Amino acid sequence: MPKYDKSAKSDKPLYGHQAKKRFGQNFLSDDSIIANIVASIRPKANQHLVEIGPGQGAITASIIASGARLDVVELDNDLLPILKLHFGLKENFTLHHADALRFDYNALVDDEQPLRVVGNLPYNISTPLIFHLLEHCNNITDMHFMLQLEVVKRLAAQPDCKAYGRLTVMTQYYCDIEQLFIVPPTAFRPAPKVDSAIVRLVPHKQLPHVAKDVNLLEHVVSIAFQQRRKTLRNTLKKLCCEAFIVENGINPAARPENLTLAEYVTLANAIYDAKQQGRDITAP
Repeated sequence: MPKYDKSAKSDKPLYGHQAKKRFGQNFLSDDSIIANIVASIRPKANQHLVEIGPGQGAITASIIASGARLDVVELDNDLLPILKLHFGLKENFTLHHADALRFDYNALVDDEQPLRVVGNLPYNISTPLIFHLLEHCNNITDMHFMLQLEVVKRLAAQPDCKAYGRLTVMTQYYCDIEQLFIVPPTAFRPAPKVDSAIVRLVPHKQLPHVAKDVNLLEHVVSIAFQQRRKTLRNTLKKLCCEAFIVENGINPAARPENLTLAEYVTLANAIYDAKQQGRDITAP
């Protein structure tokens, strides 16, 4: 296990900042959980990290202490003075007052060194933020997130279960997913009503299944899961007919959650080829 700088605990800001519901704020306050998170991330002096939503700096302090270069993205105006007070003079710290959903992470890659992304993501933005970050995968080594346990289960799900969905398929298209450990509500101030978990996402160096048009793949997956209780012959009928689904080795009586990532890519690529050929695949 990597060395953890315990001295960073004494620098952890403990100001009376009121957590804001509109930002989905729950601040980490358990030192042992913080130590486990930092040990999982293993920041090193020659690395470039990005922290989304640093809050009061619970994890920030230890990342900076490792010597790693750290950019943090924080939207809450009231947290900026706290972060500047504690870390503003550190040479390896840069604060960005910005919306993480709109932030251009590629702009931080100014030394050709890939980014490592960490963050305690609020539930209300976790899914769109993950999709936004997937667009930057070429410049990201790995991502470590604190998420609601329910979301982590969706990310790591396998076919044939209720947790398996659009988020699962598209995240696993780009990344390997690993649930690391569960974080109880008591580790936060204020305590949320649900368990959280730490998850590691590692972008594939080579995609195991390559979509000819990733936007088309996203569209096929999205359409399929809009009515996940219906069979594919019904959910995909505006894209392709039942015969076309059969032609590509997929059971039209299957439901969206039954298809593997490979099967979704196969179907999306077949639709792409048919469109290139000008072929009508919606007619029975």
